[in-house]
Amino acid sequence: MKNVVLLMGVLVTAAVSACGPNGSTPAAKPCDQACMDATAVRSMRETMKLAYNVLLQGKPVGAQDGSHACPLGGSVHVFGQATSNTVQGATMVDLTYVLDHCGYAVKDADAAQTYSMTFTGTVSESGTIAVQPSSTTALDIKSNDATLAGTVFDPPIDYRVSACAVVLGQSGNKLSGTICGRVVGLTL
Repeated sequence: MKNVVLLMGVLVTAAVSACGPNGSTPAAKPCDQACMDATAVRSMRETMKLAYNVLLQGKPVGAQDGSHACPLGGSVHVFGQATSNTVQGATMVDLTYVLDHCGYAVKDADAAQTYSMTFTGTVSESGTIAVQPSSTTALDIKSNDATLAGTVFDPPIDYRVSACAVVLGQSGNKLSGTICGRVVGLTL
C-alpha cells in the first residue's frame, strides 16, 4: 500500500510539473533565427501565390502583365510568360514580381505559420506550378534585393531583412534555399 501511495504521489507531481508553474500549460516553444527565417520565407511565397491567383489564375496563356493592391497596403506588379499543359495539369511560368511595400498577414493555429509582413523588391519565379496531382510543382524563386519587414510567429516577433538575396527552390510542397545567406527549409 505504501508503494502505491508513493507511486501515485510521483505521478501527480510529474503531471503537474509537465503543465508548468501553478498547473498552467507550458510556454510556447521559442522561435529562433531558423524559425523566423522559415516563417518569413513562407510569408513571401504565400504573398507571391496570392498575387498569382488574383492576377493570373484563369487568364489566357502567354504574355502576362498585371498590377494589384496588396491586402495590407502597397502593390504588386507581375509580368512575364505563363503557358499551360492541360494533359499534365501544369502551368509553366517565367514571371517577375515587383513588390512595393506589399503587405499580407496570416493568423494560423500553428504559431510558426503566423505572420504580418511587408515586402519590397523584385522576385523572379520560373518552373512548373502543379494544377493537378498528376504534376509536381517545381520552381526556382530568386531575388537580389528583397526587403521583408513585419512580425513572424505568435506571439509576434519583429523581423526585418533589407536588400537581401533570397534563393529558393520549391519541389512539391517542400521549399528550401537561403535568405541573406542563411539556410532555410520548410514544408508548405
